[in-house]
Amino acid sequence: MTAHTARVAFNPFDAEFRRDPYPHYRQLRETRPVHRTLGMWVLTRYADVRGVLHDRTFSAALIPRQVSAQAERLGQSDMTLIDRLGRTSLVFTDNPEHARLRALVNRAFTTQQIDGLRPLITAAATRLLEQARRKSRVDIIADFAAPLPIAVLCEWMALPEDLRARIGPWTHDIRFLLEPGLMTAHDLARVHTVVTAFTGALRPIIDQRRAAPGQDLISALLTSYTLGGNALTDDEVMLLTIMCFVAGLETTKSLIGNALLALLRHPEQSELLRAHPELTRAAVAETLRYDPPLQLTKRLATRDIELEDRLIRARDQVLLCLAAANRDPDVFDRPDNFDLTRAPADHLAFGHGMHGCLGAPLAALQAEIALDVLHRHTTEIRLTTTDFDWQQHSFILRGLTRLPITLRGNG
Repeated sequence: MTAHTARVAFNPFDAEFRRDPYPHYRQLRETRPVHRTLGMWVLTRYADVRGVLHDRTFSAALIPRQVSAQAERLGQSDMTLIDRLGRTSLVFTDNPEHARLRALVNRAFTTQQIDGLRPLITAAATRLLEQARRKSRVDIIADFAAPLPIAVLCEWMALPEDLRARIGPWTHDIRFLLEPGLMTAHDLARVHTVVTAFTGALRPIIDQRRAAPGQDLISALLTSYTLGGNALTDDEVMLLTIMCFVAGLETTKSLIGNALLALLRHPEQSELLRAHPELTRAAVAETLRYDPPLQLTKRLATRDIELEDRLIRARDQVLLCLAAANRDPDVFDRPDNFDLTRAPADHLAFGHGMHGCLGAPLAALQAEIALDVLHRHTTEIRLTTTDFDWQQHSFILRGLTRLPITLRGNG
């Protein structure tokens, strides 16, 4: 190993990495694609990352275990509700429980049902854009990208108006559970308070929908049965409802923001999209490859396995750099170029295998409609800053906290 190679290691705490991780990912792929640091193995090549995602002997149940361990270290004893939330999440369950939950939830997230949300999403995006344009200064994150997925999920779930304003802040606090090593005792106590309040608000809604199901998502989950008569319990529906927000808000917001920023920083691609609106779906797919909201995910090895002549032992943690894999030149031609005409290829922004993101079609559809509404109702979108503020509360997510722009035409 050369001295240069030894110096390159995954370091998410570095300020330059937070600003632009992609040169660092490239160095890692080229020099140390499989290496151990910060108590875990870090993988950056497409083949390795995809291989682990596909391999069911790597457990996805690591995060709930880490939450419990962190709570014990911090002296937090009342973790029953938080533990149940983690163990009900599709993201953090292994088979056979994962297969049971997935079979039931899939029945509420069919392609037909997601596509049927187009009018709802379009109406919400149009309304938010109209409201934003009345302001002298538009922050497309706060005014448009952040409230859109909240509005869509709340409407699909038919949640009461008095609850909707609390969803965003509650979800932001619960997201700390996804990175338990960063949580303080205060964070854990706050999450416990929020989850208690969230479940308390949802319980009467669950009871009401159980008695009189409607056409909403919660009713669909409550009335979902497998051929064997298996069904979700009320508590499972309640906790899955919370996880829909945890998994869907920040990622969709960041996808919309990252897509718009990529287009504005590549004006030739933005002009191409205006001339050919049929490329909107391609713009979303290319954003997911080029600058995905979910950058990293973890697995736990359950058996010894060799990668790059390195022995990953059972019980070792493995960090999968999805964003690095999405720019692997062995898979993607000119990977650092943002190109709407790129030939379709399987990016890993939504994961792969049995834990592939259930809400991926909904997130992509919201981003597609958001871009379409923005471009149909304007003749020009222009950045008003070159200093971009990337969120700092999470290491696994990449998204903007603000994006000031000006909107012109088609008012």
